[in-house]
Amino acid sequence: MQWEQLLSLRREGDTHKRLRNEQDETRLGFEVDYDRIIFSPYFRSLQDKTQVIPLSKTDFVHTRLTHSLEVSVVGRSLGRLAGAQVLEKHPQLAQVHGYRFNDFGAIVAAASLAHDIGNPPFGHSGEQAIGSFFDRGPGQRFKEDLTDKQYADLLRFEGNAHGFRLLAAPRVGVPGGSRLSYATLGAFTKYPKESLPHRKGGPIATKKFGVFQSEVPIFCEIAEELGLKSMNLEGGIGYCRHPLTYLVEAADDICYTIIDFEDGINLGLIPEDYALEYLIKLVKDRINTEKYRGISHMPDRLGYLRALAIGTLVQDAVRIFMEEEEAILRGELKVALLDKSRYKAQIEDIIRLSVDRIYQAPEVVEKEVAGYKILSDILEVCTGAMVARLQGKTNSYDRLILSMLPLENGQPEASSVYEALLQACSFVASLSDRAAVHIHNKISGKQLQDQNL
Repeated sequence: MQWEQLLSLRREGDTHKRLRNEQDETRLGFEVDYDRIIFSPYFRSLQDKTQVIPLSKTDFVHTRLTHSLEVSVVGRSLGRLAGAQVLEKHPQLAQVHGYRFNDFGAIVAAASLAHDIGNPPFGHSGEQAIGSFFDRGPGQRFKEDLTDKQYADLLRFEGNAHGFRLLAAPRVGVPGGSRLSYATLGAFTKYPKESLPHRKGGPIATKKFGVFQSEVPIFCEIAEELGLKSMNLEGGIGYCRHPLTYLVEAADDICYTIIDFEDGINLGLIPEDYALEYLIKLVKDRINTEKYRGISHMPDRLGYLRALAIGTLVQDAVRIFMEEEEAILRGELKVALLDKSRYKAQIEDIIRLSVDRIYQAPEVVEKEVAGYKILSDILEVCTGAMVARLQGKTNSYDRLILSMLPLENGQPEASSVYEALLQACSFVASLSDRAAVHIHNKISGKQLQDQNL
């Protein structure tokens, strides 16, 4: 893979090549990507989507929105630091094509900002709830109407693939969706393959999938423009990762490792002394002990350690990226950057404690269980109404559901059972946590009960 192709400014619908040398320095194309993402309705809905603690009543716990903003900030730093070294190693990128280190930062920041845009309500259990609906729930009845790959899209519903759909799929009157640069869409696609074949183990790029069947043609066009190396997947389409995807992933890994841990401390799920000890192990080579001891307020002590920890891991991730740059361009790096970190043991200790004290906390588990029921019930009425309309078999209840809920979300009217089901899933996955609860109250009659009607 070649950096000149990987940094493509092309957008869907372009009739001429966009050259970096011709860009307006006050508003670069990669910076336009960031703006388009942050103003999209899908991004705004992240303000009320679970990061770790579902429907938390506290002010200081992260949502998907605050998490995504923080990941984009870390991603920008990673991109700029790595970009400066890439340009030093490949000077023709700047001398001939006009690329600057901030271009790398802008691409990684935009892709990082969007990295959770396709995630359903109620955290990762939302993905599992949608898959369970088609695996063991009422959605099983649609299996005979789908190809194996189409059914796998739903059975293993993936927030990454849904995010790509939201960003790149055309909507009525809006060809190209958000019309982001191909470089940003490539960096966004963490798992550049379709849902089948599914293999356990193997390269990290094949751990999940990142493209629904409906968007495979669009993604293949983007991959060819970027010059992504094709993976040899028997019976399936897949490509090696865009190199900057490794930096997007590192930004996410750094933030959820450190900041989820911080949320656990603030919620009292992890004792302060115990938690600070873990963070100090990570930053022991950089900490100013005298300064740290002079900080009296616990949140300030925690903030100081958090900043040191993030800075430490950013520098380490950039080091690994540059050491592995040639292997990455050949499509040969099989693991995440932080898997090769010199701080891997400290990271694993923090994650292990977070799993035990935060991710499996009763408050989290109880809300995730409720999320399963809520999403399954909404999916049952939405999929039923969408497929009934497609088949010309709507009853009065289906018509009420179709009039009450914006199931198509600007997408063209479904022409197959697969498209109808995917539109219903996309509607549900785009809901915020509270919107999902509100709709569930409507369809279950609870809202009327609360109003004493």
